Amino acid sequence: MALPLLLLEVGLYASSFFCGIVTAASIAIVQGNFGGRCMLYGLVNYNVTAGLIGIESPSSPSLCYFVTTISVMVVVVCFSVTLCCTFCICGEGTRERVCMNLMIAVSVFFLFFLLITGCVVKIGRDSLCNSVIQKVPNITSCEEAQTRKWVSPIRGGRFYICLHDAGTAVWVNFFLWLIILLLVIVQRPQGSGSGDVGGGHRGFGDAGVTAAETMPFFNHLTIVYME
Repeated sequence: MALPLLLLEVGLYASSFFCGIVTAASIAIVQGNFGGRCMLYGLVNYNVTAGLIGIESPSSPSLCYFVTTISVMVVVVCFSVTLCCTFCICGEGTRERVCMNLMIAVSVFFLFFLLITGCVVKIGRDSLCNSVIQKVPNITSCEEAQTRKWVSPIRGGRFYICLHDAGTAVWVNFFLWLIILLLVIVQRPQGSGSGDVGGGHRGFGDAGVTAAETMPFFNHLTIVYME
């Protein structure tokens, strides 16, 4: 296995680790500021008399838990694989082919769920922002709502920035895992396999049999034929 490719892979895992933390932390901050309620696909209302923005209907908490769970899984896997790759770099520099097959499966798994997570965060954030723009007067963008007053104890000062950071981190993570998948596929033929079973036993007709090994057999056949 080429060491530069393995080092690049480790760097991608480290970057994915960071993106997973950003996503999970951003969603957690928004939930905390909104009293534990999930605001992806949420709706707001506006009290004209008090000039305060409130929550009309939050979305199901399972949406935010789903995003957070996928992000935490990415963090845990990236941390574990980074340690394994580090040991590999310090050791022989090769990985078993079965491990690389496992990483291909893990990469496909994360690509699928990161795609869903990215869509959930993007569409959910846009749905919330559309509600803010429609319900709150004199607002043309979701960012402006961060400067308005919200019904206590809600703190809406950074909700859009956090949701934007979460969405960006998810899509960056998606492309990181796409590159990881390609790298593992490229390195897979170089991985150490388990083809030599029983201490290098070779079967009949194996291409690794040398002429020196087969010569006694053919000499014996020649002698028998001449007799």
